[in-house]
Amino acid sequence: MTDVDDETKEQRGASFADKFFAKDESGFNVEIVAATHVGKVRQRNEDHFAVIRRTRRCELLLSNLQEETVNLVDGHAYGLMVADGVGGARHGDFASHLVLESTLHAADQASSWVMKIKDFDAQEMRQRVDAYVTRIQDEFHRHAKIDPDKSQMGTTLTGAYLLPPHAIISHIGDSRAYIQRHGKLKQVTRDHTLAQSLVDRGTAPQDAKAFGNVLVNSIDAVRDHIEADVVHLEIEARDRLLLCSDGLSDMVPEEQICNILKSDGLKECRDALVKAALENGGRDNITVVLCEITEE
Repeated sequence: MTDVDDETKEQRGASFADKFFAKDESGFNVEIVAATHVGKVRQRNEDHFAVIRRTRRCELLLSNLQEETVNLVDGHAYGLMVADGVGGARHGDFASHLVLESTLHAADQASSWVMKIKDFDAQEMRQRVDAYVTRIQDEFHRHAKIDPDKSQMGTTLTGAYLLPPHAIISHIGDSRAYIQRHGKLKQVTRDHTLAQSLVDRGTAPQDAKAFGNVLVNSIDAVRDHIEADVVHLEIEARDRLLLCSDGLSDMVPEEQICNILKSDGLKECRDALVKAALENGGRDNITVVLCEITEE
């Protein structure tokens, strides 16, 4: 075998290794808190949230290796979700519950799920998100056939798949995701509202504001195909990621949210956000899921 053949073989081996094995990106801790409140006006809470931790555990059962030579590292990934039953639609509380239940069930049935992210593959991530949305839509259609009264139900869904230093944000509706870094707050998601569509077309924000609660994209039992936005974030130590329903974002200006998130203590920030929404009117259900990334 020539040197060229050896070099080609090494390159091919490296290529396969790069494709199937990601570098070790441990060294981060994740703290997560959450809360929901019915608000001051609504009679029932149509918001639902969920935070899950998925693990990949390697356990050595049989081997003639010496135990002290084997170092198997457990892996952790986190899923954060906020769903807001569409205001004015019947069974909004059922819809927001169903979308989270369907997502968790689909995740449990997934043949594979991303535990390591080497390079963000937009097409692959889009396919994964589309597969989940299709499963969710199937469940909404199934329930609508069983009970036609549920045919008009709808909900938003904003989720984050968190595997530091990566976060994948998927989004349908007007529940939001924000990231705060170095004391500055940035909205990660784009509202799927008529107001935002009008602003995108040149309408002044103050003139479009009246249409802020009119959704142009949501999970429902009517449409056959719904497309989610998908965003990839490279997260850093001390970043704070906030998922919330519009009961917070409509009631509390971004400047106030940013100032609250500058405070120490994640639980204190969560409570202060809910309190601010209530003090500013509390006209809708309020849901907050807040996490902070720290170095080990």
